[in-house]
Amino acid sequence: MPASQPRSRARDRNNVLNRAEFLSLNQPLKGNQESRSSSRKQSGQAGAAGAQNTNPKERRQSQQLPEEDCMQLNPSFKGIAFNSLLAIDICMSKRLGVCANRASSWGGARSMINLLGITGHGIPWIAGTLICLVKSSTLAGQEVLMNLLLALLLDIMIVAGLQKLAKRKGPYDITPGLLDYLTMDTYAFPAGHASRVAMLSKFFLNHLVLAIPLRILLVLWALCVGFSRVMIGRHHITDVLSGFVFGYLQFRLVELIWMSSNTCQMLISIW
Repeated sequence: MPASQPRSRARDRNNVLNRAEFLSLNQPLKGNQESRSSSRKQSGQAGAAGAQNTNPKERRQSQQLPEEDCMQLNPSFKGIAFNSLLAIDICMSKRLGVCANRASSWGGARSMINLLGITGHGIPWIAGTLICLVKSSTLAGQEVLMNLLLALLLDIMIVAGLQKLAKRKGPYDITPGLLDYLTMDTYAFPAGHASRVAMLSKFFLNHLVLAIPLRILLVLWALCVGFSRVMIGRHHITDVLSGFVFGYLQFRLVELIWMSSNTCQMLISIW
């Protein structure tokens, strides 16, 4: 044992790595270790405090931001096509709004266009149908008028419900009139006037005996009333076209639930 100890000491003395200039390679200084450990602890505590201070909504938003950026930077073909058609619709509707205000190119004709729009409003048609129903004395006339009244009421409710769901504004910031508030026609999609005139024209063409000139005038009246809403800036072109489609579908619905003469007589007697 005494002989082995001097040998090990001599071996350690001859080892180059045990010199002072190489000690840092084998054993790092305690001060460096402590500073590094303290800095890591402080950064970990700061990160934990920051994570606790952030709300769950903010963390959720930060996680969702990369996906949203990718969706915006890489839109789908359907999204590009839809946005392009929407931009074209808005641009064309603004150009056709020649009577949107007094300063427009056709601003002097605004009162006449508004008068044309009133002919397709729901309140005058409901009031006129009620007056004709009171004065009617034939069973066939009362049957047609009762179903017409049902169609008008359905049109107001369906269009008002669709407008509340879509909540689309018109191309111009125009305040709806009193009659529009009464029929809840305050939004742009679909156009209530367009759906009503389409339904009325189809109803009259099917249930009234009219000459060919009157049939042509009826169709032209429906088209003029529909596109007059674009001219005064209340609706887009797609709003009017969709209104025509919904008006035809409403007519088909009334035909399916058509009330017979006996049902109409029973309702009239209750009323």
